[in-house]
Amino acid sequence: MMLRNRKWWLFTTIVLCTSLLFGCTSNTNKPADSKSSDPGNGKAAEAPKTTISITFRDDGIGENGALYKWIMELAASYPDKSVEIKPAPIQASEGDYFAKVALALKSKDTAPDIVTEDTFILNSDASAGFLEPLDDKLKGWEDWSNGSFIEAMKKGVTASDGKVYGVPYNTDSRGLWYNKEIFKQAGLPEDWQPKTWEDVLSAARTIKEKAPDVVPIWMNMGKATGEATSMQTYEMLLYGTGERLYDDASGKWIIKSQGIVDALTFIETVNKEKLGPPLSKVLNGQAGNTATREYLPQGKLAISLDGSWITGNYFTGGAAPWPEYKDVLGFAPMPTSKGQAPGSITLAGGWALSIPSNSKHKEEAWDFIKYALNKENTQKLVMASGNITVRADVAKDPEYTKMPFNEIATEYLKNAEFRPAQEKYPEVSTQIQTMVESVATGTSPADAMNKYAQDVSRIVGGDHVMEK
Repeated sequence: MMLRNRKWWLFTTIVLCTSLLFGCTSNTNKPADSKSSDPGNGKAAEAPKTTISITFRDDGIGENGALYKWIMELAASYPDKSVEIKPAPIQASEGDYFAKVALALKSKDTAPDIVTEDTFILNSDASAGFLEPLDDKLKGWEDWSNGSFIEAMKKGVTASDGKVYGVPYNTDSRGLWYNKEIFKQAGLPEDWQPKTWEDVLSAARTIKEKAPDVVPIWMNMGKATGEATSMQTYEMLLYGTGERLYDDASGKWIIKSQGIVDALTFIETVNKEKLGPPLSKVLNGQAGNTATREYLPQGKLAISLDGSWITGNYFTGGAAPWPEYKDVLGFAPMPTSKGQAPGSITLAGGWALSIPSNSKHKEEAWDFIKYALNKENTQKLVMASGNITVRADVAKDPEYTKMPFNEIATEYLKNAEFRPAQEKYPEVSTQIQTMVESVATGTSPADAMNKYAQDVSRIVGGDHVMEK
């Protein structure tokens, strides 16, 4: 009897232990919760983020640039934390930037998700198939349809096919920046309002005589400064004669005219009379930065034909901080050649955010553009960079209107002209730069114009050119 009981006890013990053993084993095979699957830090693994790259031009100041700082600020404040914003700057001169961007946009491997487009190149890039049309997306964005954006500024992002390929974030005007202290020293009026080109040249000649250590006038004249030479120098002069690059009525490029000769003669006069800087300074890719960031703040330049945005260099944290700029500088309108109506001229341009056709994250890119270019964020950028706003609501904001020169720069837009919205314009512009540089280095205006006529005819076709 005792033997049986002992056997029963032994069997029960074995069964109980086996049950306990399998119970433990079964427990370890239950689905793990998020904490038990974590490698020791007690937090769930984060989902991978979508990276949105933004390409823009870095003109040599890197992380100190207003655009770079703005993008980083937006990246930090962007509410969608599943998206990471990555600046992808291209360090290049203005002329080289567009060529490098065009190469990048051709492939899905190299195209950014968002690209900053100068409005003059936008039509060409759109025609090449590099950019995504935004019309369908814009229909659902209230800011675009409720009058927040100035209607005239929408033209700059509308290509020849009638579609919109970008959202503008700034615009600009151009005029004659001048140093009031140098003018006073030379006996010239501190409130300078030249009425003709001869008035401009006369002031430059007076400065050369009275302040011989100062460069009287600076204009971009080289191929290396790219579109700045075409737009800020040549087209400001050509349009000031009353003539244009492209005849809208006939649909033809004007390749020979008295206006072309007159514009080139002005450039020739500046160089022949040594009223400008040495050619070694003006014909390199950093010429614009040299004038703006060195010669003007250092009191070595009297007059500079340049854009409204240059004051952004002088802000605290800018490329060339100069707190006194608002008292030292004046901004005069560029007169027409002989004072003819409308009396002054300016060329307006601007930049936009566009989505490349080869972007890998188009929807995320669009969501970010809407955030980046709302009223608050647009205002931050234009105030940091010294540009003119394209948003009507920002233009009315007291913080914006009190910025030095904003009001006068905006006033110049009344007589603004725009570059031709033609696919071939960038190629024509390259020939303009060659023509201007050739005159600066000694070619006669007539010979330079003849060479320009041949080159443009080759580019656009003989049926698409005309003489006046």
